[in-house]
Amino acid sequence: MAIIVGISGCLLGQQVRFDGGHKLFKFAEEELSDYFEFKPVCPEVGIGMTIPRPVIRLLDNSIDVRLVDSKDNTLDYTDKMNAFTDNVLRSFETLCGYIVCAKSPSCGMERVKLYLDNGHSVPGGSVGIYTKRLMQKMPWLPIEEDGRLCDPVLRENFVFRVYALNDLYESVKGEDGITRNKLMNFHARYKLALMANHPATYRKLGQLLARSHQWSDINVFFVEYRQLLMDGLKHRSNCKTNTNVLLHIQGYFKRDLDKQQKAELRDVIMRYREGNLPLIAPLTLINHHLSLNPNEYLSKQAYLAPYPEALKLRYSL
Repeated sequence: MAIIVGISGCLLGQQVRFDGGHKLFKFAEEELSDYFEFKPVCPEVGIGMTIPRPVIRLLDNSIDVRLVDSKDNTLDYTDKMNAFTDNVLRSFETLCGYIVCAKSPSCGMERVKLYLDNGHSVPGGSVGIYTKRLMQKMPWLPIEEDGRLCDPVLRENFVFRVYALNDLYESVKGEDGITRNKLMNFHARYKLALMANHPATYRKLGQLLARSHQWSDINVFFVEYRQLLMDGLKHRSNCKTNTNVLLHIQGYFKRDLDKQQKAELRDVIMRYREGNLPLIAPLTLINHHLSLNPNEYLSKQAYLAPYPEALKLRYSL
């Protein structure tokens, strides 16, 4: 089943920018397109604007932020853009992520230039009108900008969240719909990942699942679980939390490895902790031992294989 990911049309090479150009994002077009089914959207074209077209910008009119023509504030596209966004999102029921174009007044995720009536800019900027609506309607959705995805840590975290959300949706499919048992099984696979990304969320989700019987509507519970899960995974794992998880995993091999093998594995983990090896080094050794000493619990952990290895996202962590 394809993983559905939205993307600003210009990032896939579509010539839809205000000047008739594009902003091809090679990581998406050349690498992620092998794994994701991209749904390109250009909001400006979607609301009927031409190519090329007049420049638009965000305006703070002291009441709210509006999307207007840069030379004529009376040409306001805000309501039309919000209506278009709502219509698009209705067709994205299984959307698992979104890559937006940085700095765009429609799609930018942060620090988009925001102006006052007097022409002065507001420090810190704002969020593009389309993306702001997207965040409001789908607060659980992994969203990132093309520029930020050049950072290897942000890139890995985004792709991991996309795969996790898709896994969640796939896990609750079936004629019987969402069940507590399905959610329990999913959660069991993500325990180590949550321990690495955000230990506090790991504990909160465990407590939430323990009280799941208190919800009369499992669909309402699912919405609560999904939001907390995705909020937790948005936190990026770091050297300290990864080391704790790696040492935890090592404990599962205490009866399988000899003294030398245990020392070797611990040494590789410590060298990762000290910054002398990338995360992929201890993970590769762990997966090697797991192939020789099968463990049902570990073999199901998303932490050890969260996405296709060919993406090589952990080589720089």
